[in-house]
Amino acid sequence: MTTNASASAIRSSEIAKVALQRAAMFWFVTAVVGQWIFAYYTVVFYGGSAVRGDVEAVNKNLIHGIIPGDHIGNLMVITHLVLAAIITFGGPLQIILGAVLTDARRFKRVPNIRATTALVHRFNGRIYMMTALLISVGGLHMIWTRGTIGGLAQHIAISLNAILIIVFAVISLRYAIKGKIQKHKQWALRLFLAVSGVWFFRVGLMLWMSIHQRPVGYDPATFTGPFLYFLAFAQYLLPLFVLEVYFRIKDRGNALGRFAMAITITLLTIAMGVGIYGAFTGMWLPKM
Repeated sequence: MTTNASASAIRSSEIAKVALQRAAMFWFVTAVVGQWIFAYYTVVFYGGSAVRGDVEAVNKNLIHGIIPGDHIGNLMVITHLVLAAIITFGGPLQIILGAVLTDARRFKRVPNIRATTALVHRFNGRIYMMTALLISVGGLHMIWTRGTIGGLAQHIAISLNAILIIVFAVISLRYAIKGKIQKHKQWALRLFLAVSGVWFFRVGLMLWMSIHQRPVGYDPATFTGPFLYFLAFAQYLLPLFVLEVYFRIKDRGNALGRFAMAITITLLTIAMGVGIYGAFTGMWLPKM
């Protein structure tokens, strides 16, 4: 009887572990698709506007975008947009490369693939972290010199996001240099979520709009209001909180906790998917 109970507990634990892994993969694949759509939109819209010399189109989409005579400020805006496209594509790629390297069993007979993947991972990682640092410093400069839509709360939230990106990038790089791969992976995931804050904001806003079908909790004319103040901080703090809970349940949770976390991640992924669809059809596709 005891043996059967033990076997059943082990089986439940394994099923829960697999369920959590698949839920996490479901979230990641959905996020990758959404982020690469956003990266494609950034390149097509802003790149196309630049090629056509259509400054008006850019300024309709950016508050304090291209300002005549402000050469340094304009250069920072253009650089920020280029770096945004690079980091939005490079972030998911870096996580994918890291996951491939972790599963070393697949490369026993093809060591050259592993060596090549490791080389690309290191190269892409350096570009990704440098881009994260540059985009954060540039973002801080633009927020406090040029301003943006919304009120002081949004300025503070964006600044905190930029500071977290810088801190996470430095810590992640430090663990990579020391060869502490597990710690490096955890901080790299934190960095990925922090960098994705701007994307989460758009997805969260369009999820909210999809639910209510009209602006609720904020004034669309001034882009201020309690919901936007909440979203300005939640765009990165909420994903980071969920990630921390995931880490703890994945490593130390029981079967029930893992099942509960798998269900939670699945529901959040579905909600995120609705937001991605809303952002794609309502914000990005019309401008492509």
